[in-house]
Parts: sequence; C-alpha cells; structure tokens
Amino acid sequence: MITGSLPFPPLRRGRAHEVCGPGSVFFALAQAARIGGPLLWVAESWQTERINPAGIAALIDPGRLLLAEPRDQTEALAVTEEALRSGTVPLVVTELTKPLGLTPGRRLQLAARDGNAIALSIIAEGAGSNAAETRWHCAPVFDAVFDAAGSTLQRWSLIKNKSGTLEGWHVRWDAQTHRLDLVSPAGERPGPEAAPG
Repeated sequence: MITGSLPFPPLRRGRAHEVCGPGSVFFALAQAARIGGPLLWVAESWQTERINPAGIAALIDPGRLLLAEPRDQTEALAVTEEALRSGTVPLVVTELTKPLGLTPGRRLQLAARDGNAIALSIIAEGAGSNAAETRWHCAPVFDAVFDAAGSTLQRWSLIKNKSGTLEGWHVRWDAQTHRLDLVSPAGERPGPEAAPG
C-alpha cells in the first residue's frame, strides 16, 4: 500500500459536493475523519435506515455527530443551508431522496461559501445538480487480496470536477492510524508468485 498524502483532491471548503454509489456513507465519514470538528448529518425522518453513532466509532468519535431529522427534502435543504451559512459546522452531510435542481443546488453552494463550510450531498446515481463543485462515485471492490485489518477496498471515482480532471483511485481505511491508504490496482499489487510449471 502507498501511504502518505493521497493524490486525489480534498473536498474544498466553501463549496457543495455530491457523492453517490454504495460506498457513499463511508466516503462521507472518511471526509469527516479528515476534516475534524463536529459533523451535522441531515436525513429525512421518514427514512427507515439511519446512521448509527455506535457503528461509526471506527471512523470518527460518535460524540462529534449531530443528527437532524427534518420532515421532507425541503426542510432538509433548509436545515442544511442554515448550518452551512452559520459557519459553526465544517461539514454538513445531507441524504437527498429526490433529484436536486439547479436552484436548490446553487443555494447550497452559496450557503457553503458564506460559512466557509463543506456541503456534501448523498444522492442517487444520476440525480446530481449542475451546481455541485465535484461529484464522486464510491463503491466497494471485491478482490482476492486478503486484508488483515478487515477494511473493505473501495473505488473512489471523481465523475464531475469543475476545476480539474476526472480520475479514480482504490483506497482502504486504516483503523489504527485513522486515515485512508491508497492501494494499487489488483494487477499491480504484490502477491504470491505463480507455481513453476
């Protein structure tokens, strides 16, 4: 594994970002671990799946997590905007259940700018806003390489980037150091030699 600084861009403060895919919650928590400070997590109250503070302890201190459960997406966006604009929370993660239009996306962008905070929306694939600075697709990668630490290999793909290029990386969470490690693609990783024929 390659350690040290990662080659992909961090989420820029004062901007709104989006993430989709089955690894999106892990992506959001890894960002919270990197950024530090309190984390506001906004999810509509009718949703049956909830983030469990005890279940995130391997990534961040559950005491940093603030949960907001608004009635619907309109209220969720209002809560998100107010928190971003206040500047008291460096990262606001919002689980969106409907596509985000240009106007609400632009409002998030302006609120993040005003509070110098990071807005991260968890969206369904294909439901993003044109206003987002970046959009990521995150998914687990299943391969034959055993990891003794037990962390799932992830593929993080930058699929929209207003200020740079698009690319993808394999990462794995290191629970001992509380950081991400960059992992080489499967064909480039060291492994057992093939038996002589």
